[in-house]
Amino acid sequence: MSSVIRHPKYAFGLLQTPSDSENGKSGKVHGASSSASVYPSFSSSSADRTEQQSNLCTPKLQNRTSSKISSSSLLESCSSSIRTPRGRKKTSTPRTASSSVSNDVNSTTLVAVVEGRGVARGEIGMTSLDLSQPVLNLSQFSDSQTYSMTLAKLQNIHPVEILLPNTICDAGDKNKLLNLITCQFPNVTISSVQRRYFSETKGLQYVKQLCATEYKNIELQISTKYYCLATTGALLKYMEFIQNVMFAPNSLKAVFKGCENSTMIDSATVKNLELLQNLRDPISQHSLFGILNYTKTAGGGRLLRSNILQPPSDEETIVLRHGAIAELTEKEDIFFGLQSVLSKFVDIGHIISVCVQIPKQETLRSAESKLNCVIALKHVLQLVEPLKEHLSYCENKMLKMYYKALDDVRFKTILEKIGEVINDATHLEKGALQQHYQRCAAIKTKINGLLDVARRTYTELVDDLESLVQQCAENYQLPLRTAYSSLRGFYIQMSIETRGKRGGGGGAAAVSQDNLPSVFIKVNKFKNTLSFTTMELLQLNERIKSALDQIYMMGNFVTTDLLTSLQGQVSCLYELADIVAMVDMLLSLAHAATLSSYIRPEFTDTLAIKQGYHPILQKVSCDIVVPNDTYAADHSNFIVLTGPNMGGKSTYLRQVALLQIMAQIGSFVPAQFASFRIADQIFSRIGSDDDMESNSSTFTLEMKETNYILQNVTDNSLVIIDELGRGTSAEEGVGICWAISECLLKKKAFTFFVTHFRQLTDLNRNYPNVSEYYFEVQRVFNAEARCEKISYTHVLSRGVTPETHYGLQLASMSTIPTSVIEDARKIADNIEQRREKTRRRDIVVLRQHADFSLAMKLIQVAKNSRMDEDALRMYLKSLRKTYLAELEKLTTTANAQMSTSSEE
Repeated sequence: MSSVIRHPKYAFGLLQTPSDSENGKSGKVHGASSSASVYPSFSSSSADRTEQQSNLCTPKLQNRTSSKISSSSLLESCSSSIRTPRGRKKTSTPRTASSSVSNDVNSTTLVAVVEGRGVARGEIGMTSLDLSQPVLNLSQFSDSQTYSMTLAKLQNIHPVEILLPNTICDAGDKNKLLNLITCQFPNVTISSVQRRYFSETKGLQYVKQLCATEYKNIELQISTKYYCLATTGALLKYMEFIQNVMFAPNSLKAVFKGCENSTMIDSATVKNLELLQNLRDPISQHSLFGILNYTKTAGGGRLLRSNILQPPSDEETIVLRHGAIAELTEKEDIFFGLQSVLSKFVDIGHIISVCVQIPKQETLRSAESKLNCVIALKHVLQLVEPLKEHLSYCENKMLKMYYKALDDVRFKTILEKIGEVINDATHLEKGALQQHYQRCAAIKTKINGLLDVARRTYTELVDDLESLVQQCAENYQLPLRTAYSSLRGFYIQMSIETRGKRGGGGGAAAVSQDNLPSVFIKVNKFKNTLSFTTMELLQLNERIKSALDQIYMMGNFVTTDLLTSLQGQVSCLYELADIVAMVDMLLSLAHAATLSSYIRPEFTDTLAIKQGYHPILQKVSCDIVVPNDTYAADHSNFIVLTGPNMGGKSTYLRQVALLQIMAQIGSFVPAQFASFRIADQIFSRIGSDDDMESNSSTFTLEMKETNYILQNVTDNSLVIIDELGRGTSAEEGVGICWAISECLLKKKAFTFFVTHFRQLTDLNRNYPNVSEYYFEVQRVFNAEARCEKISYTHVLSRGVTPETHYGLQLASMSTIPTSVIEDARKIADNIEQRREKTRRRDIVVLRQHADFSLAMKLIQVAKNSRMDEDALRMYLKSLRKTYLAELEKLTTTANAQMSTSSEE
């Protein structure tokens, strides 16, 4: 192997896996510790474990003649050796830290993927584990040849590393799944693991050993899910032997999640709709996640992101969320009370991670991490009662369920056990010095005699240090104060603005960095503050640090025993984390709904939006946003949109899809009224940029994305297509658009099709479920230019745009010569006249369309109407009036066509 791709360096919980450079320096094999494993089936000596490591990844190690495996060769075999498609540059995964709630977070999630072979090809098994909140997520589902579900789930998981069987990796470019994963996730490390470690038997054994008691029922769900069990076995063994991550028995939460009851959104649609990141300004918050994210906790932000990428499609769940948000927006005292409590929570997932991980070697870092975990856990558990109290006033079924779940005696039991060890006055502090003192005094006295001795020594040394600083202040008549930082330890600070008397001088002199006494060393200046130290202070710092290390090591025995006793009850913390995250997300959605006057949507078999807004545009635009209506139903499920450039067509497409996603995650939407049909998949075909990396032209990309839609679209999908076929000639573009439209018309999916090809407006001659809309413009005479200019209204109207040659109108605003524009206008007029002569509407077909539309509207009223008798009578009268007016219009058109034909 020519080069070694860097293994990601993780820093979370108790453990920090070494980077490649560290491995090279230490000369040790990853995971070759002699400490016993928590998994009896894999317990072995150090030499045996080294041999198991060498066999875990690619089989190339088995052919080596040398019996000793170096660190570099092991990493070379374990790291990503996947060939990337030609033209695409493979980048190494950045080093990660604890997860954040930003829209482009540094992930701490590992995922293993496997595909069935032979007749089982297309059956996908997937297991993921986020070490910042250790929940084992298992999935198994049947996917199509495009692997749309697999890619969508990986997009939602947002992994830092993907494990694949070596049989897939060895196939290279010949394996379609590998190619798609590599292209879709270019910055994610892909690691090869031998196929024999994807064992369903070992996977089930891991689940039985590690799964918490409350989640043992998952064994019944996954006992026959062989592929997700296989990925579980490979993932957990890889983490133990390669990443040095181990978990305590009966401590993990295991969840099985298929693709049911969720809406799939592919990665291209996520980008096109700006769900997580703005296309023009990736740093800004001008995305759907940005405008909805008012969460106060890390878990709430993660849950909101996950729901936006994969909205639920279970109507009962969505309606419960809508009811909770309605109650939170109506009852301000509950809203602000819950928000105040949640803002005090720390990341519960990180606390659980420390509780369930077992360090292979106890270090000062692990000891400090455990002590911080216990203090944070005490803080979190003390917030359970205030959270429960505020939820007690809620009437929503979901919030009541959360209230009952918090009435768990284990919260009090854990808090009492912590109270036996940790002082009652100990709580989370801000500031390095306060945290420093807090950790030293956190554990009660008389629990460990050596710990008490170490603390007395530490206290005496700190007193000596304070006396030293005070003595320096008196000797040099300077206002000195003690400061502390985790990097420098204790040091001295002083304000520059103060004037003091130098010893023996008797005269006042300005204190500066240049005229400090020579005893002060390592002088740094920041704004108006000087920081420095002395040799004696440095020596005291070393002694204080040594005493502090003793405190941590002695206290580690106490905290380890405490955490071990709590591991059997850790499952209640998983439930608490879920409750806090969900309530936080609901509060965030309620906050967004209140700020922008959103309304509660409802769910029927019809997509009907009255005066809807684009949610991101409404938030960031300085101008008044023009609202528009949207309607789609079984009898009108294919919408053709026409109109001039810059009229608002693309914005309107995105608006429809964004409101659909908002409604399904449980959010209110910006409209006067909104009714949605739950979508199982959302597709988009937007944009016309070349992809030089994959050597794909605009037209090639259009065809690839359209083919993906045609292969995966269902009757309950939502499809938005913007200006398809513009990358080729007009004749071919019209033909392709027509054929693709007919293919989509075979489904009952709601399709919104934006086009500049006026020929596509003839689709309704053959298909009564095609509706036509356009964006209105106004022509304004410009006195300076002495010509008409287009004024955009951004108002949607029924029918085909009456505007012709609006492209020439825009071209006239550029520097193209006027003579060229006039010649182009004449040629376009001639072509249009020839087309109009050959285009004659069949009045009989249009009459049938009118009858069909009336009949479907009557059926829809009978199925979904909630109007009273008077309102229903008025609506039926309006339907009759509209129908008769349309028949009269058809008759007038027919007479006009007959007179025109006779004249010709």
